[in-house]
Parts: sequence; C-alpha cells; structure tokens
Amino acid sequence: MKIEINNKLYDVIITYKNNKNMYLRVKSDLKIYITCSKYINKRLIEQFINDNLKNISKLLENYEEKNILHKKFMYLGKTYDICYTNKNDVIFGSDKVFIGKKLNIDNWYKKQAKELFSNRLNVIYQMFEEKIPCPKLRIRKMTSRWGVCNVNKKIVTLNLELIKLNVKYLDYVIVHELSHLVYANHSKDFWNIVVKYTPDYKRIRKEMKNII
Repeated sequence: MKIEINNKLYDVIITYKNNKNMYLRVKSDLKIYITCSKYINKRLIEQFINDNLKNISKLLENYEEKNILHKKFMYLGKTYDICYTNKNDVIFGSDKVFIGKKLNIDNWYKKQAKELFSNRLNVIYQMFEEKIPCPKLRIRKMTSRWGVCNVNKKIVTLNLELIKLNVKYLDYVIVHELSHLVYANHSKDFWNIVVKYTPDYKRIRKEMKNII
C-alpha cells in the first residue's frame, strides 16, 4: 500500500495482530508502519493515516533532513560536502572536505574526539569551584544520551557524536556530567550548579533535543 503526502509517495507497511487499537509509526527508512486488527479494512487505515497526517508529515520531513545530513560530513558544528581522494587523510576546504577513500572515518572522529574532549574536560574541571574528584573520560557512540556520569566509579562518558557539533554543546554536556559529582540527581541544587557554569543551558538543551 502507498499513500501520497506532500506530492510524494510513501510505502505503508501493515502488520495485522490481535490488537483492539490501531498503532502508527514512522521510521528512518521513510516508511509508515501500521499495526492493527485483522478485521480493519483499507478504508479505515487510510482514514487513520489522514487523521494523523500533520504528525506524519513532520516526522517524514525530519527523517529526510537527517538522511541528507548523513551524506555530508559534520565536524565541530559545520557541515561539508564530501570529496573523496586517494590520500589517506582529511583535508578541509571552505565548504568541502577531502577524504581518503580508504580512511576509516569513525577512527578519525575518535582520534579528534579523544584530544578535544580530554582538553575541554580538563578546562571545565578546573573551572569548578566545588570540590569534586577528577573523573576518567570514556568516549562512545550513544543513540539516546549525550553524556553519562558514573558517580561511584568517577567516570564521565561522552557521546562521540558531539565531535560533529559546535563546541558549546560539548561544554554543556561536560558541565552537566561534572555537576552530578556534586549532586547525583536532577534536583534544584543540581541545576543551580549547571546554571552557574552554563547560564544559557536551557536554550542549549532545547537545541540539543532536536539533534539526537
């Protein structure tokens, strides 16, 4: 089944189960997934989609934008068009980046992140007037969190994806996680520490919600 939205055709994947209600999901493959009772007919499914058309359209648009960005190269808040070369290196131009065909981009990102994240963690740690232990740093890809603080083990884990964003986001996440070494919760006292070192943290948090 296909349906037209904003002059584009999208696949609708229908799964019949013993459900009383009908459920709808939009995924990054730009397909609409419907789960419903086997007694639901096509007309009711189309009506259900039409009733949720505004939300579906918005989700599809967001996924399409993300898919476009994935075909580009992002680094420290700037997006570049990719040009592949035979050199095993990454060379930046004004709006293009020249990348070796055989270069492992994930390893390149990890190398840059290790240096930058360690530096920013040290700088921000030195800013803290509160007495906190100096944490160990770990870097890994995460799909739903920008950072994690293991208070007991004194480990701050930062999302590798932060290397693609403006440094202000990295700094905020570090402040947030270090603040957990003062208050291991999200109490008012905790947020008072955060705002002390990142006065515009609310704006930054709002911006970051639209990224991950």
